[in-house]
Amino acid sequence: MPSLPLTERLRFAVVAFLWAKLLLKSMHMYSEAKKYFVSPGEKEPDLVKTYPVRKSLAVRIFFPPNYDRSNPSPRSAKLPTLLTIHGGGFVIGQPNDNDSWNRAFAKRHSFLVVALNYAKAPASPFPNAVHDIEALVACVLADSTLPVDTERVALGGWSAGGNLALAAGSLPSLRGRLRAVVPFYPVVDFVPSFALKARARRYKPSLGGFRARETDFLLSMTDLFTWAYVPAGQRCDNPLLSPFYLSRADLPPNIFMVACELDMLSIEAWRMACKLAGKRVPGLDEVVGCQEPVGKGVLITEGDERFAWEVTLEDGSRYKWLLVPDTIHGFDQDHIGEFTKDPVLQEDAQIKTAKVVDMVGQWLLDGPLKAEA
Repeated sequence: MPSLPLTERLRFAVVAFLWAKLLLKSMHMYSEAKKYFVSPGEKEPDLVKTYPVRKSLAVRIFFPPNYDRSNPSPRSAKLPTLLTIHGGGFVIGQPNDNDSWNRAFAKRHSFLVVALNYAKAPASPFPNAVHDIEALVACVLADSTLPVDTERVALGGWSAGGNLALAAGSLPSLRGRLRAVVPFYPVVDFVPSFALKARARRYKPSLGGFRARETDFLLSMTDLFTWAYVPAGQRCDNPLLSPFYLSRADLPPNIFMVACELDMLSIEAWRMACKLAGKRVPGLDEVVGCQEPVGKGVLITEGDERFAWEVTLEDGSRYKWLLVPDTIHGFDQDHIGEFTKDPVLQEDAQIKTAKVVDMVGQWLLDGPLKAEA
């Protein structure tokens, strides 16, 4: 990664400072103050705790409603577990960004869900976040106070969190301890330019509203996020930075890659899923999805390999691809309505989010995390 001119570095530093120290801190203070006046909602975690190895990085823990924490029976003492990692370009974001999703998943599939955290760039650049996740995963798996079934653990993450899930899942200390990784619209390849990626995403002006924009909203942020996270001089094909360059043997044996059709990161997720599954790897100039709108709340789960497929290899490893049509990066995040101010997009996103929660949980329970008879 080449070094930027001094003026650019100063500008990015100021913006990153404003985001991290002013905007995000004020949002966190508002969230904490609100607890004194508003009763906690259903999406709030059941437990928040820290571990000595990363005292500043609290994890948020969600139990399924049928789990009795006060008197767990031997039969219900161990639960299939999903560890999740929030996004935010490695610079912003907090574990509570995904509280609604984590709560819904724990409730729908009777999982223990643990939302992990990591220190943010630019104060903590690559590869620090990867090792924050590594340390916290190890702590959760070793925590005897939690009902983790250590034979049934998956790691998932959104955007930057999807990158970290793949990178951390490849580390020797976690090899064999994770049965699956579920990256949601991850950034997996820092080698191609973001401008090139933006040309390979689908644009659908006929959808109207926020989804009709002629440019990807992420594009204006990528230079800042890259400057903050990737040190000058860093090789961008390092597999911990760009998991696209990991080999199949480096990763857990089951990967469910989820991407968004109207997202500049969809092309690299598609390419990595195909590479892992032994399918033809699309070129960077191939546009994802289809031009026609698919319809409100509709997922294409069979009959069109642009949107969905699954491959099981001879060794039993499974690779699944899902392209969520007609929607944008971050469609399943709590703040999507406030960010886009597009009620039509939001309604579509809510339906698709619920369907993806169902699909991911069922895929895990039917395969990688299937309970022994």
